Amino acid sequence: MTEEQPVETLSRWSDSGAMWRVLHRTPTSITVSLRRCDDGEEVDRLTSSDPDLLAWIGDRSGSED
Repeated sequence: MTEEQPVETLSRWSDSGAMWRVLHRTPTSITVSLRRCDDGEEVDRLTSSDPDLLAWIGDRSGSED
């Protein structure tokens, strides 16, 4: 079994209607808050230096952008 890639995780999260928000960003890594769709409560965090995730998020600050 292969581990899910960060882009897949965040994309699946968004596709299910939940929200996410960038908490911290550097040129080489990002920390994203994964939030519930009903009240925005944080349920998990994703920290990654995956270049595909950095490109997928781009300059967005969250799922509402």
